[in-house]
Amino acid sequence: MFKAPLQASFLGIAMTFACTVQAAPNSVYLDELTWTEARDALQAGKTTLIIPIGGTEQSGPHIALGKHNVRAQMLAGRIAEKLGNALVAPVVAYVPEGRIAPPAGHMRFTGTISIPEDAFVALLAGAGRSMKQHGFLDVVYIGDHGGYQNLLKGVAQQLNHEWAATKTRAHYVPAYYRSADADFAQALRARGFTTEQIGSHAGLADTSLMMAIDPGRVRENQLGSKSAADVALGVFGNPAASSAALGRVGADLIIDNSVRSIKEATARRP
Repeated sequence: MFKAPLQASFLGIAMTFACTVQAAPNSVYLDELTWTEARDALQAGKTTLIIPIGGTEQSGPHIALGKHNVRAQMLAGRIAEKLGNALVAPVVAYVPEGRIAPPAGHMRFTGTISIPEDAFVALLAGAGRSMKQHGFLDVVYIGDHGGYQNLLKGVAQQLNHEWAATKTRAHYVPAYYRSADADFAQALRARGFTTEQIGSHAGLADTSLMMAIDPGRVRENQLGSKSAADVALGVFGNPAASSAALGRVGADLIIDNSVRSIKEATARRP
């Protein structure tokens, strides 16, 4: 007696799934495309490939461990959409986070994942070489975490040395992280917030940005009302006044400044 309703339900699910699949070619995310869709997008002019780098680390008791990964993916997608000629590679979620044993830095907190710097550099370089092989002309590295920024710069320099006789170029874009860090902090201070509130990790700036991008990754009941950083919990700043509205200020800075910087960098490509 339940056969017909069940068939109707499955048909509805199948139709929804089919619509989702048909919409996939419009995506800027490489891993949502088939290889032929990626090829066609490249041939149609999407010759810039953004490699977003995140990280899996603690951000206090109120932000999920995947903070950097979620932000890097979402923001890279927005950047690619505004550029109009870019696709986005899968997020690099495994990054150097400090000594593993005995643990140092973020590794002192459960769930953080750290890999050696040489493995990280090799991964990024291999990804860049893969994209060059496929025909992308500009490979862009953007990183959501401060600890590896110099490594991204080094990888881009290494690849450009290798590719000097070709048309392909690698670009490290410091504007992405600078916008999330110093520029966003300046914008928050202009709104009356203190440096102590803004913080450097899991404080007002960090938490607000996460709330704007994916509020489900923030445990608002854990924000508290402390007036100082709680280093023992991995918090450097005071997240109590965090909001999605403030976070959108930071997100807009990151997107707009990154787009401008990428356009300037790729315009200089020979």
